[in-house]
Amino acid sequence: MARPVWSGVITFGLVTVPVRMYSATEDHTTHFHQLQRGTDDRVRNKRVNERTGKDVGYDDIVKGYEISDGEYVTVEPEELQDIAPGKSQVIDVSGFVAADEVDPVHYVRAYYLSPGGEQYHKPYELLRAALATTGRTGIATFVMHSKEYLVALRAGEDVLALHTLHWADEIRDPREELPELPEHERTGSRELRTAQQLVESMSTTFRPQDYHDTYEERVRALIEAKAKGERITPEEGPPEATNVVDLSEALNRSIERARARGGGRGGGTARRGGTGRSGARSGSRGAGRSGAGGGSRGGSRAGSRERPREDRRKSAPKKTSAGRGGPPLEELSKDELYRRATDRGVKGRSRMTREQLAKALGASKKAA
Repeated sequence: MARPVWSGVITFGLVTVPVRMYSATEDHTTHFHQLQRGTDDRVRNKRVNERTGKDVGYDDIVKGYEISDGEYVTVEPEELQDIAPGKSQVIDVSGFVAADEVDPVHYVRAYYLSPGGEQYHKPYELLRAALATTGRTGIATFVMHSKEYLVALRAGEDVLALHTLHWADEIRDPREELPELPEHERTGSRELRTAQQLVESMSTTFRPQDYHDTYEERVRALIEAKAKGERITPEEGPPEATNVVDLSEALNRSIERARARGGGRGGGTARRGGTGRSGARSGSRGAGRSGAGGGSRGGSRAGSRERPREDRRKSAPKKTSAGRGGPPLEELSKDELYRRATDRGVKGRSRMTREQLAKALGASKKAA
């Protein structure tokens, strides 16, 4: 059971909700010690006076801020404590904004909030449900470990989540920081339409448990191999950049490959049935239900392809049919629905969801 890293109250309006805060993430990185080459001797860091080379005790160390070359203003720990924010136990919500107004670049770290006790379940759940149904995010400030934080308060399916945010002056402007940026693509260009089609053909549902850290797995495999005196095969280098002249061809070939793989389901480092602790924890109960449902539908489609045609006609559910003897539109992949919508000239198909494509195809069939 995790231990709370902070406890206090959320205040919004005249309502106060006692809560406890827990870290929402954990690090799975492999950590190494530093050794002297050719030995098993650990290398230690020491605090040394760079001028004299002598060790400096912790009590003799003060903080210094360089105001000019070689000139410092020194600050004692007590002086910093005197100006630090007072210990606060309040997450003070100043307002609620639309969830998509907070640019992801502001997010720093995630925490879970739990009710401060059984008697506070009701106000806690009311706040969570209100945020969920309105699609709003609370913006607040609070103090932890003598430091003030700007935070976003969001509703999960079962829990309130708190995200620390970067302050505005900590965010860099890409137009000032990057050496060059391209002009915006002309709306309606052939390449843009093809790129949009590729994005649509690769559309899928985000399931965190489908992805895993392949580099971390190779680090651990390297350690195990070296412990056994074995060697490990190096990874291949990165692919070459796409030639601008071949861009259209590369886009079209990518669309064909995505269709062959069944949309975005064949991708990269995805792994079906991931059981990592982080993935299981990140996926809420809703994600679990969605995943189970998705698997069931996939199995249903596979099963319908394997059954004889007479069997399919007898057992097919009464849904919008994709064609005589074929599976219902609701059971087709988005890629297949998009292909049929293209063949029938359905307008606005590039902006449609899977459900909207099925509905539009059904309507076009009735009109025909």
